[in-house]
Amino acid sequence: VQLVESGGGLVQPGGSLRLSCAASGFTFSTYDMSWYRQAPGKERELVAAMRSAGGSTNYADSVKGRFTISRDNAKNTVYLRMNSLKPEDTAVYYCNARRLVLWKEYDYWGQGTQVTVSS
Repeated sequence: VQLVESGGGLVQPGGSLRLSCAASGFTFSTYDMSWYRQAPGKERELVAAMRSAGGSTNYADSVKGRFTISRDNAKNTVYLRMNSLKPEDTAVYYCNARRLVLWKEYDYWGQGTQVTVSS
């Protein structure tokens, strides 16, 4: 199983980035996909999530209206479009895949990609 994030980098406040997470080794379309982030000295927090079935989404209040999660099941990839970036969005962003089958939870993480918002 692999989750490989890409697309991070340094961007000025107000700028945009699109993160990608390429998945392999499991049936991507059956997993709920999420993006988390962790800033220095802070706990990891959920940024955005998309369900496998129906594609419903939810977002952290701090990113609503600015970030958009999407997925392409044909490419086994989940994206996070980030607009109007703020310095407080600076963090390592992680991709997560999760599925609950009966009593067992399958939970996979990527290695993370750094996003730095600074002038």
